[in-house]
Amino acid sequence: MRLTVLNGPNLNLLGQREPEVYGTATLGDIEYLVRERARELGAELDWQQTNDEGRFVELVQGMAARADGALINAAAFTHTSLAIRDALLAVDIPFVEVHLSNIFAREPERRRSVLADLAVGVVAGFGGTGYLLALEALVRHLKARAG
Repeated sequence: MRLTVLNGPNLNLLGQREPEVYGTATLGDIEYLVRERARELGAELDWQQTNDEGRFVELVQGMAARADGALINAAAFTHTSLAIRDALLAVDIPFVEVHLSNIFAREPERRRSVLADLAVGVVAGFGGTGYLLALEALVRHLKARAG
């Protein structure tokens, strides 16, 4: 099973950016834990982060040839990017939307996701643990789909 994790803008600043909202773990810390768990589940993991919307779209498009499923933390692009939404529609790969904070308990403009209705599910508000929860759920979903 091949999985891709796509991380959006400013997630490279985790650990120093608003720790009261996002926690003190770095993206590297989260990646390490997710890679370890993916290995235990028998999944291969491609992990990417970009601050550029166009690059994010290209990474989504590239999943068509290399991923069975994905974890998507589009960060601020979640609320605005029809380009990313369109790319996800085009590749038609099951994904779980992940957010470190509970976007539904934040500012009104952050409470809307243009991706959520395309996702298998949404995990929000559990910090880095949310990636692990999303990974477990996605792997179970893909295995159930495979029969």
